[in-house]
Amino acid sequence: MVGANWEREEKVLNFIFAAQHKTPYFWTSTLWPAAELDYAIYLTKKNIHKQGALVDYEKEHYAQLHKKINHAWDLVVMQAREQLRAAKQRRKGDRMVISCQEQTYWLVNKPPPGAPNILEQGPERGSHNSSRVQMSSDFYKCEIECFRKALGRNRVKSSVCLEAYLKFSSQHGPHDPIMSGCLPSNPWITDDVTYWAMNAPTVAVPTKLRVERWSFSFRELLDDPVGRGHFMDFLQKEFSAENLSFWEACEELRFGGQAQVLTLVDTVYQQFLAPGAARWVNIDSRTMERTLEGLRQPHRYVLDAAQLHIYMLMKKDSYPRFLKSDIYKSLLEEAVIPLGTKRRAFPFLRKPLHSSPSPALQSTPGEPAATSAPASGNGEE
Repeated sequence: MVGANWEREEKVLNFIFAAQHKTPYFWTSTLWPAAELDYAIYLTKKNIHKQGALVDYEKEHYAQLHKKINHAWDLVVMQAREQLRAAKQRRKGDRMVISCQEQTYWLVNKPPPGAPNILEQGPERGSHNSSRVQMSSDFYKCEIECFRKALGRNRVKSSVCLEAYLKFSSQHGPHDPIMSGCLPSNPWITDDVTYWAMNAPTVAVPTKLRVERWSFSFRELLDDPVGRGHFMDFLQKEFSAENLSFWEACEELRFGGQAQVLTLVDTVYQQFLAPGAARWVNIDSRTMERTLEGLRQPHRYVLDAAQLHIYMLMKKDSYPRFLKSDIYKSLLEEAVIPLGTKRRAFPFLRKPLHSSPSPALQSTPGEPAATSAPASGNGEE
């Protein structure tokens, strides 16, 4: 029985030694169990290297392991010395990295007494002396309620997600200058800057692709200064231009300087929200109460709720009517369509095609050499 145990211990130690020096042993992804034999080899190696200068709790573990696996202690010492000898043959940088990894590995798996065990407690722990959660009936009721809410959430099918992704790609594909090219020329690879001039933030007549992008989403329209200007003209005809003016004032407040926050808050309130304001905007009572409560201590985000309410009002009501209006249709008809050659994604990668000589056309003795003209791009001779 003792001989069988000795052979088994020897096989395990040999396997551990091979794994430690041929594979990333201390990586957390390997999920290698922290066995007592590994810990005994580590403590023995540390005891030999530091000549007995172990920490108190390590000395206790060392003594306990010496008693527990005394029958295989000669192999433990042999493996520890062999690992120290192999470590001396490595470069200094590699030796320091492996030493730090090994020390951290055992600090995690064999922490000192009183230290929090990070394998049991998360990073949000306040103190290792904090009491554990009591598994009472209230705890399980909260757990059941959380799981019930999780089951009630809406789940989107993968087919619906893929369909939306394909729709987005097909819609935005012609407007991507990298994938579809750009007209009249590509300013990234040429010296012609006409593309930048035609797509400047403020132009008299926008391009057709630019006007089409306004119909993709309401945010696309607001992010374009030209589109926002035409949308303002449309709202003025419908006597609701104050909504867009209020949204622009809130954007200026959010991204403006800190010194002007108090002045801007008071100006926006007096112009759009105060009773009898010149350009009063219509928001619901609950949003108004939240806004008035926040105005007691004004900051740059105090009008976010009111701004979101007006934004959704324009998105659901004014924006669809703008896309159906004569203003937008006339913009599409009058938009500029740049003229140019056939667009290519990467024209600089194109190489002229030449026909390769066919073995059947090789000249034979007594016959004139056959000549072939270079083929065109479509394969015709």
